[in-house]
Amino acid sequence: MPRNKVCIAQGGRVLEGWQMTALVALVGYLLGSIPFGIILTRLAGAGDLRAIGSGNIGATNVLRTGRKGLAAATLLLDAAKGALAVWVGAQILPGEGAAIAGLFAFIGHCFPVWLRFKGGKGVATMLGVALALSWIVGLIFAAVWLGGLALFRISSVSGMSAATSAPLAALATGRPDLAAALGIMALIVLWRHRPNIARLLKGEEPRVGSSRHA
Repeated sequence: MPRNKVCIAQGGRVLEGWQMTALVALVGYLLGSIPFGIILTRLAGAGDLRAIGSGNIGATNVLRTGRKGLAAATLLLDAAKGALAVWVGAQILPGEGAAIAGLFAFIGHCFPVWLRFKGGKGVATMLGVALALSWIVGLIFAAVWLGGLALFRISSVSGMSAATSAPLAALATGRPDLAAALGIMALIVLWRHRPNIARLLKGEEPRVGSSRHA
């Protein structure tokens, strides 16, 4: 069988390489686009998360409902869907499938079709993807995130710092094959934090625990 074709069905159906890549990307996107923050807050009777605080669907905004357990669950599930996408991608398309699925899971979280492409900022999902792609890179990501949060008490600063550290960590640990996907994610994280950057420059960015928007 040619190298650019893969058989995935018992009936012998063969998909071209680009079709397999598209399939992996679609599966990753659909997994990443599951809005756990909205689902959990609605199930808990906390209302529509998009009408609370910043309107963001991530764990930081869930924390503004006063439900720390829900915020923790959102963070874990958002990370888990990124990790799951990497695993599924690797099963469908060994080799590059893991990074492709992880990247598109991240994109799905940030731009979910179900929410008119208005999703989260992607930090937790990127953590899950990084851990699944390389546990060393993932641990560096987590250490920078937690360290920045402890030092500055500003969620946006810790999140952006962690995201930026991931492609650098991939290069430093001998995984240049992951640097491109992680670099794209880091750029999107920075882009999604544009309002936060503007507030940081003005000295108006809220600290963790504040009721102001983030």
